[in-house]
Amino acid sequence: MTADNPAVQGECYTARSFMGSGEQIGQGMDRLVLAPAARRDAVLELLRSARQTITLSMFRCDDFTILDEVAAAVQRGVQVRILITQRARGWKKKLQELTLLLRSLGADVQPYQSSVMKYHAKYIVADDGPALVTSLNFTRKCFESTRDFLVFSEDPDVVNGLKMLFEHDCHTPTAPLSGITNRLIVAPDQARQRLTERLRYAQTSIGILDHRVTDPEILALLREKQSNGVPVKVIGDVRIDGLVAHGRMILIDGVTAIIGSIHLSPPSLDARREVALVIDQAPLVARLYDYFQTMAGNEANIMNLWPSGLPEEDEEDEEDE
Repeated sequence: MTADNPAVQGECYTARSFMGSGEQIGQGMDRLVLAPAARRDAVLELLRSARQTITLSMFRCDDFTILDEVAAAVQRGVQVRILITQRARGWKKKLQELTLLLRSLGADVQPYQSSVMKYHAKYIVADDGPALVTSLNFTRKCFESTRDFLVFSEDPDVVNGLKMLFEHDCHTPTAPLSGITNRLIVAPDQARQRLTERLRYAQTSIGILDHRVTDPEILALLREKQSNGVPVKVIGDVRIDGLVAHGRMILIDGVTAIIGSIHLSPPSLDARREVALVIDQAPLVARLYDYFQTMAGNEANIMNLWPSGLPEEDEEDEEDE
């Protein structure tokens, strides 16, 4: 993250090339995958590693290699449990067909039952770890042509927290949520409060990659931080290096990253089940910071936080998410 880093200066590097050739980044409890070419194989590897259980939270899936791996897991005796949304724009029939297909493969499929909240969380747990928290859907589009993030974690608190969340959402989806590790940020129960606190206490910089930053309270806070001298950069709905905007990331002071399905929009913060992971492992945050800087170096990619430059709020906030 130094000034002479060519990735920060934007010389010779592009956002796509800075994703890497496909390696998993990090050697501690958490590992990161950025490159589109590596995403599918990383998810398949996680599914193949399971020997007893797979816990899978799903919004969309149209990639047959993932479905084939679910079938293979069942065939080798792995219990596969899937919690799936019942609401995705343009996918009503597809979700019904997907649910039937997954059940025919031998998976235990539970449609999310809350009539109030839309289900949008995206994660996988294999056995007692590792776990995956991601911003992508298990679709061909997200595996190949979007800006998205996959974080694999061996942290027992993260693994157990996701398992606890899964059981809660399968059996008592409308009940208050408690007892989840602080490494997980879960909407709508705690996301607004916790993300607002993180942004409010930022001292040196705020970087956001999110194409739906529309929440009035969040926007007011970002403008306040900017007016008080904290650099704030938001990269919104722009295509960069051929990759479509989809993933969500928040960087605070260059030392903390937050990655997951949560948008900084009213529906995502207040009315949807979402999950994000807090990352403070220095090598991963540094890589994410440098990746962000390759895009933020071009002023055309930065969203204007003042009213004339803001996107219109989408109350549904559902399209292609």
